[in-house]
Amino acid sequence: MKKYYIETFGCQMNEFDSERIEYLLDKEGYSASEKIEDCDIIVINTCAVREKAENKLYGHIGNLKNLKILKPDLLICIGGCTAQNLKEKILKDFPYVDIIFGTHNISQLPELILKKKEINKNICEIREKGFDYALDRFRHTFPFKSYIPISIGCNNFCSYCIVPYVRGKEISIKPGKIIETAQKLVSEGVVEIMLLGQNVNSYGKDLDNPVTFSQLLDKISQIDGLKRIRFMTSHPKDLSAELINVIAEKPNIMSHIHLPLQAGSNKILEMMNRRYTKEDYLEIIHNIRSRIKDSSLTTDIITGFPGEKRDDFEHTLDVVKKVRFNRAFTFIYSKRDGTAACSLEDSISKKEKKEWFKELVALQNQISFEENQKLIGRCPEVLVEGKGSKNLLEGRLENNSVVNFEGSNNLIGRFVKIKITGAKSFYLTGNILK
Repeated sequence: MKKYYIETFGCQMNEFDSERIEYLLDKEGYSASEKIEDCDIIVINTCAVREKAENKLYGHIGNLKNLKILKPDLLICIGGCTAQNLKEKILKDFPYVDIIFGTHNISQLPELILKKKEINKNICEIREKGFDYALDRFRHTFPFKSYIPISIGCNNFCSYCIVPYVRGKEISIKPGKIIETAQKLVSEGVVEIMLLGQNVNSYGKDLDNPVTFSQLLDKISQIDGLKRIRFMTSHPKDLSAELINVIAEKPNIMSHIHLPLQAGSNKILEMMNRRYTKEDYLEIIHNIRSRIKDSSLTTDIITGFPGEKRDDFEHTLDVVKKVRFNRAFTFIYSKRDGTAACSLEDSISKKEKKEWFKELVALQNQISFEENQKLIGRCPEVLVEGKGSKNLLEGRLENNSVVNFEGSNNLIGRFVKIKITGAKSFYLTGNILK
């Protein structure tokens, strides 16, 4: 039996796309391999959001050259957002890549593989737009939890972001199909579902019969046996009071909300085309905390955006101090060709950007540590997800925090009660309650 190896860069939507690729290759008679050197097909599912991911990809493709020399029949396939955005560069720099396919061409991969074998020439198949999602054609990695995309693409055009150009305009999947998929997954043993979209809060506006994200969540929460519902990502400009109320009222909708801030300065937020102010954001946080018990908040923050000054950065620090995020994913601004921000004058030195970044990370790490310490002594229910560091089990609380503890592998996929005994900035430690 021929084998495949898939490497995934980037977001949860990319992870779901890789699960779709696994399903397609499984149907063609291939089997998954844990070792890249043992396989017949290598698929790299790429990310174009930040320069670091792109550079890592190029280094990885470069490392495959020797393997291709040793195994001339090996098929190297590059898909995803970077393939969609930089196909010419990949073709030029890596002539030994066999197949390049875009974000709208995933379902075509089996026929592209057959075509490559027939014509024995490199293939580049990139659609600029299209809807390529079938929710019944993916292999969820874990038997107890699964992703479900509810929308594809994005209409926001934040000035720093390449996603609308590589994923296309926002298209909502019909609610009936989403609910049907969720019901099927639960019948197969799934207890946790993560709903995915570039902006879940704007879900349903493009449907012939518009449905809000809040209404969709409410319907999904009524599925018997579905213990946990998560979602990401939310855009602050579209987060409604209706959504906050649904989360507060439904016990199986988790109280964790990932709400990207990106910047605390109104000047920078306007330049980013985020369409909310610092004050708007803080009011949303107030409404969440007032309504949702034990809410957990995570965020994304960019430092060193073109035109940002020290006082702008101080506004970001001020929001971080006021909100006290449980965790923050922090990045130094990465210029993306084709976006509006790439033409902005950038006068900030790399040294200063790195200093701001370090200051922000240190502040958030301290806050994360202090917030985690508040959980010591509590006994929450944890979904055991697998092995973590030091051969300990790793589980996830309702608030999305990770806890490590001793236990047997037969607990994976089950809910257990854990007494929290220790806290770090990025994880908790605990003991199973007998």
